[in-house]
Amino acid sequence: MTPRNRLSPSRSPHSRLYRILLWTSIVLAILIIATVIAGDIALRRVGPMVKAKVIAALSARFDSRVELASFHVSTVRGFEISGTGLKLWPNHLAMSDPLLEVDRFSFHLLGWQQLIQTPDFINKVRVTGLVIHIPPKNERAHLPHLGSGSASASPPASSANADQNRPSDQLTVGEILVDNATLVFEKDQPGKQPLTFVIHKLTLHSVAAGQPMKFEATLINPKPLGDIATTGDFGPFDAQTPADTPVDGKYSFTHADLSTIRGIGGILSSQGTYSGPLNHLDVNGTTDTPDFSLAMANHPVPLRTTFHAIVDGTSGDTHLEPVDGWLNQTHIVASGDVTRSPGQTGRDISLNCTVGPGRIEDILQLTAKDPPIMNGPVQVQAQIHIPPGTGTIGSRLEVNGTFTLSDIHFTNPKIQNKVDELSLRGQGQAHQAEQEVDAMKSGNLKAATAANAASTISGSFVLSNGQIGFPKLDYAVPGAEVQLMGRYILQAEALDFTGSARLQAHVSQMVTGWKSFVLKAVNPFFAKDGAGTQVPVRITGTRSHPSIGIGH
Repeated sequence: MTPRNRLSPSRSPHSRLYRILLWTSIVLAILIIATVIAGDIALRRVGPMVKAKVIAALSARFDSRVELASFHVSTVRGFEISGTGLKLWPNHLAMSDPLLEVDRFSFHLLGWQQLIQTPDFINKVRVTGLVIHIPPKNERAHLPHLGSGSASASPPASSANADQNRPSDQLTVGEILVDNATLVFEKDQPGKQPLTFVIHKLTLHSVAAGQPMKFEATLINPKPLGDIATTGDFGPFDAQTPADTPVDGKYSFTHADLSTIRGIGGILSSQGTYSGPLNHLDVNGTTDTPDFSLAMANHPVPLRTTFHAIVDGTSGDTHLEPVDGWLNQTHIVASGDVTRSPGQTGRDISLNCTVGPGRIEDILQLTAKDPPIMNGPVQVQAQIHIPPGTGTIGSRLEVNGTFTLSDIHFTNPKIQNKVDELSLRGQGQAHQAEQEVDAMKSGNLKAATAANAASTISGSFVLSNGQIGFPKLDYAVPGAEVQLMGRYILQAEALDFTGSARLQAHVSQMVTGWKSFVLKAVNPFFAKDGAGTQVPVRITGTRSHPSIGIGH
């Protein structure tokens, strides 16, 4: 027997096994290929059928004409349904834009059975480019009942067929992930810009018809420009009156650039909670703006607030009750309304404001270009109105109020020197007054303000059109009382006041030397109503260089 013949019996079993495996693999491969081809053919046939079923179901559910640009069924990653260009047009409402439109969507089914039968659960749906247009209030009665799964009050004629195609109300979606959503509330007034909310990312949990859902969202607020992150519960959605849809949650507003609102500046952050129907949200929160400023002065001042507000989420109208804030060391409490005005740009702001305890230097730092000219305690009661318009807040600001400044000292030595002179001469201390005058002339500022007389200022004021009018302004220092009326022009920092001054001392006691002797004869002519001297006064000039004169 040759070596070759001796080997063949030992190879035969392996050879047969090899051939069996080879042919089996070939058959399996053919079967797999055939299955893939058959599956592809089946999916190609099932795809249009499922697309038609989806369109019919959406049409019945939302009583709308449905457009679906493309629709795909794939088994590459399980049973995946995807599509593009989905639009819903309500049958009983003429809209220039679709009620709902989606750029792209996709979701997975649990098995092939759900391709034929309507599923009752979908784990996750992904949506990109969602836009929802809510028509004006007077047209919303014709909206389909989005939250109930039934059609509108006026069902289509073929209601029996619609009922067959209508999806079960028991359908639940575990999670909906939305990228780039826009919610648009159209206005009743023709030509008025709609209220638009742009949501960068939105996640909805446990979504079912007629049920509330949990949500997480991040969005960019347009004005003031900043980032908002919010979580909470929404719904069930009320399509007939969307404003009545309940919502509650918490929010964080960060990196809000106040300079995007004309006339103010600073970077604001805010945290808080909200609850209630969309048109009557109860909001509680805090804000922190370490560098708040007004464009008219551009001097940053720290501003912190705690607030309670009622907000109409469909219009943005806000009722503040109240805002409790601190502007540096000054306590401010405000209440009022921020509302939209038909046909006008911007919002109408009306506030009642109380300031105190506070410091006048905090307010002056916020409102004046130069460093504060005085310091001391301040109390203010005021009504603030900022009408809508395109101008800066400073140019539109209207304020009507009363104020009291006590224990006031001026930071400008020239002004404080004039105050000291008035006080000293009013008390009959003419020699000390002239010493301070001489010290100011020689540049000895410390001696020029040695008396450092404290002033008290009170009165009423009206701010509008870039100027502050003072119908009543009372000014007092030891030895003298001045009653004035007039105005202060903000841009020019110009003073224009007239009034009368009452001093304790007689005219002759306010000067020295021979002048004192000569003026004794006229003391009776200036002494009036219990005052040693009463004379008319006029204050003109500028804030930094005032001119105080006797007589009108």
